[in-house]
Amino acid sequence: YLSALSTIMMHLSRFCEEIIIWNSNEYGFVEIDDTYSTGSSIMPQKKNPDIAELVRGKTGRVYGALMSMLTTMKGLPLAYNKDMQEDKEAIFDAVDTVLMCLEVFTPMLSTMTVNKESMKNAAAKGFINATDCADYLVKKGMAFRNAYKITGQLVAKCIHEDKVLETLTLDEYKEFSDTFENDVYDEISLETCVKKRISFGGTSYESVETQINFIKDFIANI
Repeated sequence: YLSALSTIMMHLSRFCEEIIIWNSNEYGFVEIDDTYSTGSSIMPQKKNPDIAELVRGKTGRVYGALMSMLTTMKGLPLAYNKDMQEDKEAIFDAVDTVLMCLEVFTPMLSTMTVNKESMKNAAAKGFINATDCADYLVKKGMAFRNAYKITGQLVAKCIHEDKVLETLTLDEYKEFSDTFENDVYDEISLETCVKKRISFGGTSYESVETQINFIKDFIANI
């Protein structure tokens, strides 16, 4: 049971780490609601993701309960030993901690504001569609090693000129290969990149809905 609780906290902690990073000014992907954040003691403009940080910190407490119980049990012979009364404090505290974290985690997410435009801009500048650009050339009959090289050159050009693949003109594309045509813009669209990942666990809308429904069914049948 303590192991299961520790696994829950591990997932919550990882999720909190994402939220803390996304909430920073450097990313600006999300903004945590005032109810689940606090102001800085010295900087009036700052919003601290305290709930996410506290949940992340509480993970160590639950891990500690598991390690305490494992240490207690490691040298015991078979059957009941009085040492095992030490399980109560660790288990009760771990349960209270996990329930407390879950109680605040869901509303923290539901009240969080997502900055979609900021995320989209970051995705474009991260050139996550570079592979799709190379695949486009391969579909046109080019060997992948050549497509890989050309796409790398395009990315280098974008970085040097502070552009992204979507903003390059067709003439700029043709500087590297005459294979490029106007349909390249559809292939490297971030929306297309997301939608065409249709394998299990992929990013397409249908795939994500399948994953959500699977989890809902799993929880409903527990």
